[in-house]
Amino acid sequence: MKKTMIVVADSYCARIFNVEAAHSTLTEVETLINPEGRLHDRDITSDLPGKMKGVDGSGGHAYQPRTDPKKHAMAEFARLVAGTVNQVHRKNNLANLLLVAEPSFLGELRVHLANETVEKIVFELNKNLTQQSPDEISQYLPKSLNY
Repeated sequence: MKKTMIVVADSYCARIFNVEAAHSTLTEVETLINPEGRLHDRDITSDLPGKMKGVDGSGGHAYQPRTDPKKHAMAEFARLVAGTVNQVHRKNNLANLLLVAEPSFLGELRVHLANETVEKIVFELNKNLTQQSPDEISQYLPKSLNY
């Protein structure tokens, strides 16, 4: 039997489903949550940036973080989700992978997927459906795929 996985994700939540056939019900097997995904930058960072005085002691400039805390949290969550999908692929030898994710998260997720996992992607949708029911999600998936 072919193993098909569907990942529905955004920067806060990733839901992983298995499906037996194109017209069967989605079975949710795992949910991953990123609590920092809904926080503001000011809530992620713990302090104000440091300050630097001018050479003559006048004026001051605040240091800016090298990376945006929100983007960093999203990248870390994408790495976690991709690691989970890569691990499932290595254990179960996935036949098909369908990705449905918020556009910026989909791009970040692709970066962290292993090459052998990327080869199994048969469908991608740039849409945030994490709050939808399995039946509503399945309506966005192609019925013509052989999975």
